[in-house]
Amino acid sequence: MQYRTLGKTGYQISTISFGAWAIGGTWGTTDDQESLATLHRALDLGINFFDTADVYGDGHSERLIAQLRRERSEPLYVATKAGRRLDPHTAPGYTYANLRAFAKRSLKNLEMDTLDLLQLHCPPGEVYGQDEAFDALDRLHSEGLLRHYGVSVETVDEALTALRHPGVASVQIIFNAFRPKPAETFFAAAAKADVGIIARVPLASGLLTGKLRTDTAFAADDHRAFNRHGEAFDRGETFSGVDYEVGLEAARRLQEVVSPGMTPAQFALRWILMFPEITCAIPGARHPAQAETNAAAADLAPLSGEQMKAVQDIYDTLLRAQVHPNW
Repeated sequence: MQYRTLGKTGYQISTISFGAWAIGGTWGTTDDQESLATLHRALDLGINFFDTADVYGDGHSERLIAQLRRERSEPLYVATKAGRRLDPHTAPGYTYANLRAFAKRSLKNLEMDTLDLLQLHCPPGEVYGQDEAFDALDRLHSEGLLRHYGVSVETVDEALTALRHPGVASVQIIFNAFRPKPAETFFAAAAKADVGIIARVPLASGLLTGKLRTDTAFAADDHRAFNRHGEAFDRGETFSGVDYEVGLEAARRLQEVVSPGMTPAQFALRWILMFPEITCAIPGARHPAQAETNAAAADLAPLSGEQMKAVQDIYDTLLRAQVHPNW
């Protein structure tokens, strides 16, 4: 496993970390014993950063990570998120009182005294240009409820606006071979501000694994079945906003340039780590074997210039027109 510094937090975290959305919900049926075995295997392999949220299974994901912490003694970092519990989910709800209540609930779920990292969970865009939510996070930090805070964003513009707030230590953004836009302008700005970058949705909701097919069936409670056009939340969260059939073709072309000995998923993860500004990618895993495959990507050989160009060409040819203007 390789490690990089998460911006101004100083945390040395695994370049392949663990995204805990899938073990919480909206990815189809899960099994808690299998999920716990997967968390344990990830920790065995040197993964030391676990990203979750208070709405993943209504706190279920957080409680699974709390159980992992009870059962293991190795040091690890937990990042959670707050804000999506608001109903309605609007900018005026991002107050000190609400964020404090969310933080306290996450502390209880995680069985922690202080949160390692609390991230605003894809708030409405206007929140980034206001001070109230960030002043509230500063206050929660001064009260000892959290050590550091960051944001999870939908768009590059939101990410750039978030950097104006000096307390922001990390930005979580969708970045993968189907969503390379953040590398154009945001990465340099984040590096200058000493802000860590967490690459989320690194496998484009499974498209980049090469395992999905035209006739792949998704469970009714899997967001890949009910959010393809943004019916429940931002469309970019599902298949990175890419039309499913187009994404299948792009994934097929990518498989033609995968290095021998790599799986398509490992190729996609290694592509992300080719960007030194990235601190980590957070693929999900629901089975120990998935955690093993993901973790192994950290130690694979760098991709060649020809492979990097091939990825860019596939994006420019098939995906840029539908993706680039929107996020």
